[in-house]
Amino acid sequence: MPLHQVSGRSRLGLSLSLLTVLLWGVLAIALKIVTQELDPFTVTWFRFTVAGTLLGSYLALRRKLPTWQQLQKIPLPIFAIAVIGLSLNYILFLIGLGKTSANNAQVLTQIAPVMMGMASLIIFKERYNYRQWSGVAILICGLILFSHEQVRSLVTSFDNYMWGNFLLLLGAIVWAFYGLAQKQLLQSLPSSYIMLCIYVSAAALFTPLANPAKVLSLSGFHFGLLLFCALNTLVAYGAFAAALEHWQASRVSVVLTLAPIVTLATSTIVPNFAPQLLSPSPLSWLSWIGAIAVVLGSVTISLGEAKIK
Repeated sequence: MPLHQVSGRSRLGLSLSLLTVLLWGVLAIALKIVTQELDPFTVTWFRFTVAGTLLGSYLALRRKLPTWQQLQKIPLPIFAIAVIGLSLNYILFLIGLGKTSANNAQVLTQIAPVMMGMASLIIFKERYNYRQWSGVAILICGLILFSHEQVRSLVTSFDNYMWGNFLLLLGAIVWAFYGLAQKQLLQSLPSSYIMLCIYVSAAALFTPLANPAKVLSLSGFHFGLLLFCALNTLVAYGAFAAALEHWQASRVSVVLTLAPIVTLATSTIVPNFAPQLLSPSPLSWLSWIGAIAVVLGSVTISLGEAKIK
């Protein structure tokens, strides 16, 4: 089977990756607040349904909906991996998030892009130079320092954190499978078509488990936040899929590890203005050093190529 080849527009790929990071970074905070009022299955169903409806409407208005002949080009086994991987990631992340903090959840899920990046070096024959491998080392050290308090919490409050962290790690693993499948599906159809099919299929999977009536009982604030999560899904995953068209998956995956920095900044700011919505989660100086190292490592890997077009 021929493998997907990138366009080589690295600057565009980097910009789309950074947009994904920004949206995913604030998403963890929004989801933490929304799940205080709504169960994970209904939240996930709503996100996929709204994203699929809006993307389908946009393509229909532009008269660019995929035809049946185009849809037949999709390799079903790889598509099934993408749908199941993303669906499981969504629900596992939400359940795990409910049992831990947003910072903890975001840090643990960074295993996903790291796994995707390492696998891309093998599957898609991508390469790192020595400068980029040094960036990998910096990034890993940064993640360890950044997450040391979460690991200590796991040890001291084992009963409270064990199950949530296990679900988050499992969700990260299945997301890596999704990311690799998404990359290969681009060989068959444009990213917008692939994402539309994934959204519709995932929404159908969660329909029997959702309780749409609960959405109508939400306050205006929580409904607005839920709608933001759905729009975040549409834009962030659209940007992620488009980034994979233009840039190597190993580079995209590394930039995604910056998401915890955005989550950290958001979780520091929000409690100052709305402490009733989110409890503060201060970090030690070691965690701050780790956060800086994650940024430096990601930049080194992302910009370590001889030339960015």
